[in-house]
Amino acid sequence: MNQSNSFSRRRWMAGAFGIACFTTRGLFADYLFPSPSMTEGPFYPDKMPLDQDNDLIIIGDSLTPAVGEITHLTGRVLSTSGEPIRNATVEIWQCDANAVYLHTADSRTKQSQQDKNFQGFGRFETASTGEYRFRTIKPVPYPGRPAGHIHAKVKVGGREVLTTQIFVRGAEGNARDGIYRSAGDVIDRELVTADFTPVPGSKIGELAASFDFVIGRTPDDRNFPSTRRAPR
Repeated sequence: MNQSNSFSRRRWMAGAFGIACFTTRGLFADYLFPSPSMTEGPFYPDKMPLDQDNDLIIIGDSLTPAVGEITHLTGRVLSTSGEPIRNATVEIWQCDANAVYLHTADSRTKQSQQDKNFQGFGRFETASTGEYRFRTIKPVPYPGRPAGHIHAKVKVGGREVLTTQIFVRGAEGNARDGIYRSAGDVIDRELVTADFTPVPGSKIGELAASFDFVIGRTPDDRNFPSTRRAPR
């Protein structure tokens, strides 16, 4: 986990309990604040593509890549104590560089502008390290959504434990995006924001983004995380 991402997730208790947090070994010291739950939105694929792997840039055996700024999205699925969660399925979906989703309600009227080389949806299952990785494009704004964003779900044991969105840090549209603002306070918004930075030495302008999903509880706990749904 990168240090800035880890640090931004930590909330220390204040007031009378503040001293205990720093002096009592293990007391709250390793607590990571759960990733905020956000609206799924209307465009989770209604017809799944045949290719559902973690490379959204290339479909099947095609030699033509998708249009957009290629981004390597990586991170881990973690518990609030910082333990990696294995066998978690991470799903992402987003519109293409022309602002078209892989959903018939959106693409039906935009067939001429849809990037047919963009997969639009992908899956990855974590191993013992909890790590996941995708190759996709930097998210772009969508009509009515001024902030570029990537939708994401995390499933454990076949059960959905988190639905959220990933936003580009510093993007101009964030301040005008109602869903981004509805994530909560400054810390909550930080938890759904990632840096998209140039990959050193890349000759085609690739970007890298790191984002950790922190799950409050998993099916193994016999409970599920409470959700705070943003308005649709």
